[in-house]
Amino acid sequence: MSSIIQLLPDHVANQIAAGEVVQRPASVVKELLENAVDAKATDIKLIIKDAGKSLIQVIDNGVGMSITDSRLCFERHATSKIRHAEDLFSLYTKGFRGEALASIAAIAHVEMKTKQEYDELGTHIIIEGSKFVSQEPIVLPKGTSFSVKNLFFNIPARRNFLKSETVEQRHIVDEFQRVAMAHPNIHFTMYHNGSEMFNLPISNFRQRIVNIFAAKTNEKLVPVKEETEIVNLHGFIGKPEFAKKNRGEQFFFVNDRYIKSGYLHHAVMAAYEGLLKDGAQPSYFLYLDVPPHTIDINIHPTKTEIKFDDEHALYAILRSAIKHSLGQFNVSPVLDFDRDPNLDTPYQYQNKEAEYPTVQVDSNFNPFSNEKPSKSFASSSNYRKAEPQPNWESLYVGLKNAGQEISEMTFENDAVSSSLFEENEIEQEVKRTYQIHKKYIVSPIKSGMVIINQKRAHERILYEAFLTSMTVEKSSSQQMLFPLQLYFSSAEIELVKELQFSLENTGFIFEAIEDDHILISGLPVNVTESEISIVLEELLSDLQDGIPESSFCQNDTIAKSMAKSLAIKTGTYLTEKEQENLVHNLFACKEPNVSPFQKPTFITMSVEDLDKKFSV
Repeated sequence: MSSIIQLLPDHVANQIAAGEVVQRPASVVKELLENAVDAKATDIKLIIKDAGKSLIQVIDNGVGMSITDSRLCFERHATSKIRHAEDLFSLYTKGFRGEALASIAAIAHVEMKTKQEYDELGTHIIIEGSKFVSQEPIVLPKGTSFSVKNLFFNIPARRNFLKSETVEQRHIVDEFQRVAMAHPNIHFTMYHNGSEMFNLPISNFRQRIVNIFAAKTNEKLVPVKEETEIVNLHGFIGKPEFAKKNRGEQFFFVNDRYIKSGYLHHAVMAAYEGLLKDGAQPSYFLYLDVPPHTIDINIHPTKTEIKFDDEHALYAILRSAIKHSLGQFNVSPVLDFDRDPNLDTPYQYQNKEAEYPTVQVDSNFNPFSNEKPSKSFASSSNYRKAEPQPNWESLYVGLKNAGQEISEMTFENDAVSSSLFEENEIEQEVKRTYQIHKKYIVSPIKSGMVIINQKRAHERILYEAFLTSMTVEKSSSQQMLFPLQLYFSSAEIELVKELQFSLENTGFIFEAIEDDHILISGLPVNVTESEISIVLEELLSDLQDGIPESSFCQNDTIAKSMAKSLAIKTGTYLTEKEQENLVHNLFACKEPNVSPFQKPTFITMSVEDLDKKFSV
C-alpha cells in the first residue's frame, strides 16, 4: 500500500491557521493593534470601513521594519518576539507565535508600508491570498501602515457566517477598548466610515477609562491597590449602586494583556457579597502585574486565557484587596452603632499634617481689676415696665353654661345609617380572584379554576400594547417637567441612535443624543421616571448581539425587552382590583395562552381533576 500522508501546501496550512487566529474582523484588529504596541509606537490610528469587511487599517509610528523583515514577517512562525522555547515563560510582548500576519495574508488583500527611522526609503508590499503581488520602495515617515481589504474574499462560506455590521462593529470596538485601556501611555484614535469614534490622548489609567466610558464613569470608580510578592494589583472597581445586569464593564489585565477568567471574576463577586442585587454585575478595571515565569499564556489561540501558578493565593489577594477598598472608602456599610460619622476624617485631609491653632491674647485684660461694667440705659423713657398678662381663666369669660347634653350631640365620624337602595336590592360582592404566594392568581370558572402566572401574563399584556402602539396606533407620551439625563458608553449611544425611530414610536421623546449622554423629555404612558434607566439598560443588553434588520423584528425585540423590564415581578402583592384587571386584560389579548417568550401564562384545573386528587 502506498504512503498516504503528505505535507500540506503553505497556502492551505495558512488558511487552516486563519480559522483559529482570524474568526472575524475584530480578530484582525486585535492582532494588528498588538503588533503596533510591540513596535513601541506612541501614536496608533485604527481606520475601519463597513465594520471591517471592506477595510481594516492600522497606522503606527513604531520602529518599522527593514526590507528583509518586511518580506519575512508574512512567513509562518516567523517572529521577532522569541528565539527559544524558554522565552515563552519570560514574555513581555503581545505576540509570539508568528502566525497572525501569515494567516491574515492568506484570506485577504494585504497592503503594508513600513520604514525604519534611519532608512532613506521604506518598503511597500502587496499580497493577495498568500501570493506576493508587488514589492517596491516608497517614501513615508517612520512606522508601519497595515491595510487589510476584502476579508475572507477566497472563503465565501466564512464571509457568510459574519453577523450584521452592528454586531461586527461592536466586537471591533471591544477589541480596540481592551488594547487602549491596557496602554494609557499611547495615543489611540479610531475612525469608522470616515467619522471619528474615539480620540484617546496619553493619560493615566483613570483618565483613559473615563475617556472611553463617558465622563459619568469617574464618580463611580473606587481605587484598588495592593502590592505583594505574588502580584502587584492596582486599578478601579465600581460602586455597588452603579452595578448593571449585563456584563460589559469587567476587565482583567495581566502584564498589560486583556484576559478572561471566571475564577478571578468569582473572587470579585465574593468581595461584593451582600452589596449587590440579584443578577447585578459590578464594574471593574483591574491590572495585575505578575512575574512572567509564573504564568502560561500559550494555552489558547486568542491568548485571552492564562494559566497561573498559584491561583488560590491570587484569588485570596484579589478578594481581600477589593473588600479593603470597599471598606476604606465607606462603600460597604459599617456595623458600628456608636460611631459618629461627623468625626470621620475626609480622605483629602488624611495625609495632611496637623496645623497648630493661632492664639490671640488681649493684652489689656486684667483679672484683678475691681471695676465691673455697669448696666446703663440710654434714658428712663426707653424702659417700659412689662404689663401683667391676663389670667387663663379670662379665656372662658362670657361662655354660656347652658350647654347641650353630651348624649344629644352628633359627631362627624358616626356611621351613616341611611342607604340609597333598599336592602333587598344590594347584591353581596363575591371575591372572584385570589393571589397565592404573590406569584399566581387563581380565578374560578364554570368547569373548575384557572391559575395564572402574574409575571408572564403582564408580559403578554405589555408586549401587545407596545407592539400596537409602534405599528398600528400613534403612541402617547407623558411630558417630563425637567429633561432626564442618562449617561452611556459610546457603543451604547450608537445603539440608541439606531433605535431612535422605533423608541419614539413607543412614546419616548429624545431632546438630544450627545457623544456620552442622552436627554429624554418624554416617556411612554406606562413607564415611570425611576424605571427609565433600567428599561434602556436592559434593552441595550438584549440587543448586544445585534439589531434585527427588518423593522418589524426590531419593533418585536423592543416590545419584548420593555415588557420583560416593566412586568410586575414575582413577589409583588396585588389588590383585588389589580388581580381582576390583570385577568380581564390577559384574556383580551390576541394570544393569551403564552408569554412573548413562548411560555404558558396560565393552566386550567377542572373539578374532575380535583376530585381525582381526593379519591382514595
